[in-house]
Amino acid sequence: MFISFEGIDGCGKSTQVKILNEYFISKNIKTLLIREPGGTLLSEKIREILLSKSFEITDISELMLFSAARNNLVATVIEPAINNGIVVICDRFYDSTVAYQGYGRGLDIQKVKLINDIAINGIKPDITFYLKLPIDIANQRANKRKSRDRIEQSGNQFFEKVIEGYDTIANEEPERVKIISAIGSISHIHSLIVDYIKKIH
Repeated sequence: MFISFEGIDGCGKSTQVKILNEYFISKNIKTLLIREPGGTLLSEKIREILLSKSFEITDISELMLFSAARNNLVATVIEPAINNGIVVICDRFYDSTVAYQGYGRGLDIQKVKLINDIAINGIKPDITFYLKLPIDIANQRANKRKSRDRIEQSGNQFFEKVIEGYDTIANEEPERVKIISAIGSISHIHSLIVDYIKKIH
């Protein structure tokens, strides 16, 4: 099984990813917990570049870098794990690129999807949990952090477009993408996620 988590920065997905991983481990189910971009030596290096404030990165370059990191992760980590019956839990996957680079940056959506298709080589999540969070609450959470990376500093207008992108994706693929409010408590959100997984696993 391949599970991905999506949502704007501050939605709490990284926390839910870790808790879900612990849940599977408690059931003696083999898991692989990874993040995007990242998960391989090459992809982690690309992550450093993408999130650094030291580089001026064009929108197209950003798209290509995310896609290069994703392809490396899919080919060397995700696909082998799935083939070995391991439950893969990924903190972001290709939906992030559609939402952030397509809707957020304003790049051509169909071209973004085409590049995604090339990068993932047919590997798609069985379930995607979209943790939906209003921009004002996301900002409140972000203000508590010591610093924001390059993408987190993109501004409200950008993130409103990203949310629009995620909403569109969820509406287009309701069987795969499950919308969960990220306003509730950590334990409540986790229970909703586990309840759904129990129905299909």
